[in-house]
Amino acid sequence: MKPSASYTLLGFLTMVNILNFIDRQLLTSFSNFIVPDLGLTNTQFGLLSGFAFIIFYSLMGLIMGAIADRVHRPRFIAFALVLWSLLTAVSGMAKNFWMLFIPRIFIGIGESVLTPTALSFLSDRFSKSNMGFVAGFYTLAVPLGVAASLFIAGYLGPTLGWRNCFYGLGIIGVGFALLMLLFKETPHRELDITNQLPRDVINRKTLHEAISVLRTTLKKYPSLRLTILGGVAVHFILGAMVFEQLWLVQDKGFERAEILKIAAFMGLTGGVMGNIFGGIAGDYYTKVTGKGRQTFLFWCLLLFSPINMIYRLTDDSGTIFFTCMFLGFFQWGCIYGPVYSSVQELVPKNTRAIIVAFYLLVINIVGLGFGITASGIMIDYLMSQGHEQPYSLTLFIFQLLSALSLPAFYFAGKRYIKDREQLIQESG
Repeated sequence: MKPSASYTLLGFLTMVNILNFIDRQLLTSFSNFIVPDLGLTNTQFGLLSGFAFIIFYSLMGLIMGAIADRVHRPRFIAFALVLWSLLTAVSGMAKNFWMLFIPRIFIGIGESVLTPTALSFLSDRFSKSNMGFVAGFYTLAVPLGVAASLFIAGYLGPTLGWRNCFYGLGIIGVGFALLMLLFKETPHRELDITNQLPRDVINRKTLHEAISVLRTTLKKYPSLRLTILGGVAVHFILGAMVFEQLWLVQDKGFERAEILKIAAFMGLTGGVMGNIFGGIAGDYYTKVTGKGRQTFLFWCLLLFSPINMIYRLTDDSGTIFFTCMFLGFFQWGCIYGPVYSSVQELVPKNTRAIIVAFYLLVINIVGLGFGITASGIMIDYLMSQGHEQPYSLTLFIFQLLSALSLPAFYFAGKRYIKDREQLIQESG
């Protein structure tokens, strides 16, 4: 495949991932519209944003990762796109908690296909030395998707309504699925599929083998385990941040449509800059120092931790506050490329998809799931006790919990070289 074709693939999969994150984030971005419209409590909203989506997204992701290592990946992604897009449109019809809860479950199953399959596909197109950039570029979808959902909610929400935005997003997703079918699978995967009986794609034996390889790999490489633990801890605050818009309106006093637009601009610029910086600087740091990207992440998070604390505690609502908001988006953007490329570097080639799926499982169920659900319960409890700023206190506590990522990334970086050399020797 020509280099230009590889970059075209990277660009398109990034666009699909942007659509994925718009879909995932739109519920949160419309929180100040949907919560009063459907009469939801913070706990119910936390369940919709968290476990309704995350449990099935994460558990099915492990199965989808095993399948992705055996099937035609462009077609698999196209199928998933159609599934989650149609269900997104159905979500726009919701009249109560349960009518939104059920589609969110199956949207999670559809979206669980994308990242394990896409990163497996891309890792066959690019060299390991560029995977930090590739993973960083692909995960540009996080800030771009989050920003786009905020723009949609801020600009289109007041005029079109949240329901019509969900309908439109579903239609766009089906169109992207048709375009995905234009991409070809790699020759070696085509050969594997040809030589493989359809019933062998996924069954009890292949799942058992995949889980056995997963367990062996995790046991063998301590730096991989520590990297995953660091990712889990980071996601404690990222989970709690589904209440960020409610915090900005309820505790900080901003107008809901206006702060959506401001947050969108901050997320777009800060997040994109962070993703690009994290991918390129992480690769450069590893090349120059010989240390793992985990050590790079340790220094980034250590540097930005005080800024995150100021953001949650300051009474300022002007320059200081928005500077901290921008730098917060920048910091979260720095994380994705180095983490995903580190996970890919520490596993055998034929198990990449399922390892990424496992990583997504634990960061979503343990990190995001705990962060979203526990923070929603905490906010409702603090409100029942008459606390003046329940959102502020909750987000600050979860910011502190996310600092557990610092020792995990530090020791993962210390162990990285030894584990990487062992993997190279065993791979021949």
